[in-house]
Amino acid sequence: MAVVDVLNTKGEKVSEIELAEDIFNVSVKSSVLHEVVTMQRAARRSGTASVKNRSDIVGSTKKLFRQKGTGRARRGDIKSPLLRGGGVVFGPHPRSYAYKVPKKVRKLALKMALSSKVRDNEMIVLDRLDLERVKTKDFVSIIKNLDTDNVLLVTDQKDDNLELSSRNVPNVKVLRSEGVNVYDLLRYKHVILLEPAVKALEGRLSA
Repeated sequence: MAVVDVLNTKGEKVSEIELAEDIFNVSVKSSVLHEVVTMQRAARRSGTASVKNRSDIVGSTKKLFRQKGTGRARRGDIKSPLLRGGGVVFGPHPRSYAYKVPKKVRKLALKMALSSKVRDNEMIVLDRLDLERVKTKDFVSIIKNLDTDNVLLVTDQKDDNLELSSRNVPNVKVLRSEGVNVYDLLRYKHVILLEPAVKALEGRLSA
């Protein structure tokens, strides 16, 4: 098993923790990560683009001029897609871009993302992070003590003081262990795990 240091909020080593080999030491395949990240980003697309077809345009259905004798095209009504203000041909309509990849692939990609952070020494395990009040300054000082920026912080349970203190800090995101996903793990350079969150992740991914 991989062994990593457990730090306190001052950046000092207080103990060590063994990480599950089958979760935090998996060979990384970029194709699997790419597949899952693409799925996540597709699901986040709004899909609200919409146009009006010829039948949706409000206007007269009167033929603009007679069929024969003018030498011009056989023009219909003013709602024709060929005219300014007319309908649009084959334009977009509201739709969902979401799709699913197999559950086993999603779980494997999550293990790979965690393993890549351990391999690159971009994962930090904290023994605890208790803020007595909602204060952004207190949270920022902890991040500086750990010498990190661009951080994804993973907790084991809801912590209002922590979530409210961090919400205005740029390049920082707080997630609970059940919400950890591949896209956020790869998006942020450093990952900070609270020690109880490590156990929660191992329980979630070993099931």
